[in-house]
Amino acid sequence: MKLYLTLIRRTQQILMTLSVIAMMVLPLVLDFYPDFVSGAGVQHLYSVSHVLIFFVMMVRPLADLLASTQWIRPLVILRKGAGVMSAAIAVSFLFAKLVVDPQGYVASITSLPYWSLWGYAVLAHMADIAAMVLLVTSNNLSKKLLGGWWKRVQKLSYVYFYASALYVYLSYGDTNLLIAMALVTTVTLMAFIENRSKRQALLPA
Repeated sequence: MKLYLTLIRRTQQILMTLSVIAMMVLPLVLDFYPDFVSGAGVQHLYSVSHVLIFFVMMVRPLADLLASTQWIRPLVILRKGAGVMSAAIAVSFLFAKLVVDPQGYVASITSLPYWSLWGYAVLAHMADIAAMVLLVTSNNLSKKLLGGWWKRVQKLSYVYFYASALYVYLSYGDTNLLIAMALVTTVTLMAFIENRSKRQALLPA
């Protein structure tokens, strides 16, 4: 178990390091060396981002449901690294737009077409903003400054996950995202019911 925990912590460090590298390198590659990132390459990056946020959404409720399984609970530690890496990939695409035309991009955010329901654009932008907020607040300083509000802010992970998954499913018909949403919803509800039952059992008769 000690070796397992060490492996998890090192994986966490690797994910955090890769997140920083992605935010430093990926926007520049997208802007100035687009040939290195083909359409398929962009799709792969988004797929990695979706897999990571799916892990984040699944691991905690699974750990609650399978509390007797020792190897699952430590995986909760990786929620931070996986979530930051997922958000870093999504936010890197925003940074790429800001590098090329910061004024134009900021102005576009305040326009109605940016938030249009046409093409499900509003879902994509909701996911982007949620990813940005999650990325900025995923540190100990934000946790201290926000206090009790920190956990509320982190619930934006639901907005990030569902908005991005819905966007990809509705726009491209990727049924994998539909399955992911169904799994997360089912497992989360089961964990909620399980935890509520445990709390009620502890209440005095």
